[in-house]
Amino acid sequence: MWWLYIIGPFLSLLPRRWRKILPFHDAVPWHFSSILSGLAEFSVAVLGLVFWYSYSVQTWVSRLMDNALSKAGPVEITDHEVGFAALLVVATHPLTWVLAYFTVEGIARLCASFSDTVLGTLPLYLVERLSAKLFGLKDSRPLGTPEFAQSNLSSYVSTLQDKIAAARLPTLPDELYSSAVEAEEFLEIRSSHPKTDWDPPRTVRFGDRYYRLEECGRRSAPRSFLYRLRRVSRGVPGRTVLVYNPDPEPVVASH
Repeated sequence: MWWLYIIGPFLSLLPRRWRKILPFHDAVPWHFSSILSGLAEFSVAVLGLVFWYSYSVQTWVSRLMDNALSKAGPVEITDHEVGFAALLVVATHPLTWVLAYFTVEGIARLCASFSDTVLGTLPLYLVERLSAKLFGLKDSRPLGTPEFAQSNLSSYVSTLQDKIAAARLPTLPDELYSSAVEAEEFLEIRSSHPKTDWDPPRTVRFGDRYYRLEECGRRSAPRSFLYRLRRVSRGVPGRTVLVYNPDPEPVVASH
């Protein structure tokens, strides 16, 4: 459906909860849409900054010069002083900060899209969170599923905390624990250090088996990082598939 490629970049601005309720959610090319949306947001914000800077400086320089020339008596004012005053006005204007924010957000959303993470825009995320609080909606996200605030601010802080905590711990072999619930097979990987790009719901290949990363969380030391995977019947090798090839050899846990 070609029209999904047109509206996809706009839909990728929505928070995850709103995207999930779309009847055609699974048909949207989210990876392509998030890349295009982040790039477009960054480009528009940068062009807006350039235009706003050019317009503002010219406007304020003209006003400052007219104001200086309208005063009685000689007024000594240099071009540098006028330019600095105009630049100061632009730098402190709220619109400048808004455009600067969307420039940074566009970069963040673009970078996140390369790891198959679709980030909505922060203003809509705040609206979604507020509406969820007002109407008592529960967050149905699985543990570890990234959302805007988590991935762009809280996640950065959390990642930094994880790195600091992991740096204090020795590197231990991963611990594997297999379990079965009815016909479903699950694999828990307990690691002493966080695994890069292991964000649900990524596909993980371990040997000749494929798993869906369902959850990631924290537990007590020394293996503080827990990853819960569910086996899938088939998997397709590709760029987005995580290959789990631990070194040293992991140990198998009995419980």
